[in-house]
Amino acid sequence: KRSEAMPLSIKNDALVAVSLIGIGAAVPIIASKYFLKYAPPKVWKHVVQGGKWGKLNRPVAGAIAEKPLPIGKHAIQLHSLATPNGVKVTSLLEELNLRYGLEYDAFLIDISKGDQFNSGFVAGNPNSKIPLLLHYKNGLDKPPVKVFETSAIMIYLCETYDKDKAFLPAVDDPLRAECLSWLFFVHGSAPYLGGGFGHFYHYAPTRIKYAIDRFAMETKRQLSVLDRQLGGIDGRSTGGGPYLCGDQLTIADLACWPWYGVLMQGKLYSAGEFLQVENEYPNLMKWTKLISSREAVKRGRMVNRTWGGEEEQLAERHSSQDFIDKEKESAKN
Repeated sequence: KRSEAMPLSIKNDALVAVSLIGIGAAVPIIASKYFLKYAPPKVWKHVVQGGKWGKLNRPVAGAIAEKPLPIGKHAIQLHSLATPNGVKVTSLLEELNLRYGLEYDAFLIDISKGDQFNSGFVAGNPNSKIPLLLHYKNGLDKPPVKVFETSAIMIYLCETYDKDKAFLPAVDDPLRAECLSWLFFVHGSAPYLGGGFGHFYHYAPTRIKYAIDRFAMETKRQLSVLDRQLGGIDGRSTGGGPYLCGDQLTIADLACWPWYGVLMQGKLYSAGEFLQVENEYPNLMKWTKLISSREAVKRGRMVNRTWGGEEEQLAERHSSQDFIDKEKESAKN
């Protein structure tokens, strides 16, 4: 059907290959020789991609629809989705709620529908990525402080509400530098796990061996880095666990778990067996179970979640009472 558009050289090779070895064996040979050897043009042009997210991706920023963000009743308002990056922030917010009573509103941003490109969201985060935090510190009738990027949000929340320095050590505490180092290790490394390995292994419409091998190798290297730190293998003063920075749980752990902890549980991209996570990283597995058992993390994973079991979902969150009501509702069903 495509022979009309085929260059003559490909037509000739195709006819020879089919005549010699048959069409079933010839197709992958022809495809590998001509169609998988991509030669970039002098000037790149955007073509809508395939796959689950391809139709949403664009090479430009900015809003595509006029729609303001809803406003809740609390000073802290989150606009997010329960992806790993979203869960980083909701886990911290729930820790702050359990420790200090901090309440917040969490509104759903459905990235599969393009909510992140609505004008209200773009005004808060010009990069159109969840999560977005708005802090109405001077009242709901005044412009809020806008914070985007997960690490910036987590640091901002700790500096604003964590008066005991329970999750982010004080400026004069040497542990603070260690905490921030691991926080930004996750911030810089997780895109290779998600946008690299996760995309090519799970979402891409075409499986490309080189891409999967490249990012699987990098993902396993990152798992090894974390396992060695938690096991104290490299002799670092903060190594040996039970947490990334030693004896104190910090925002580094809360940022790391939604990516690497969930991967260790085999729940991220269904890649646990492929990456052989269960037996190769014992220290990281122990840490994964420790963080998973925290009430705040269990809650944080539910917030802005719209998939999985009904008992795991809390599309919007406006009070800690929402979790109690959800539990009662699930018990009835």
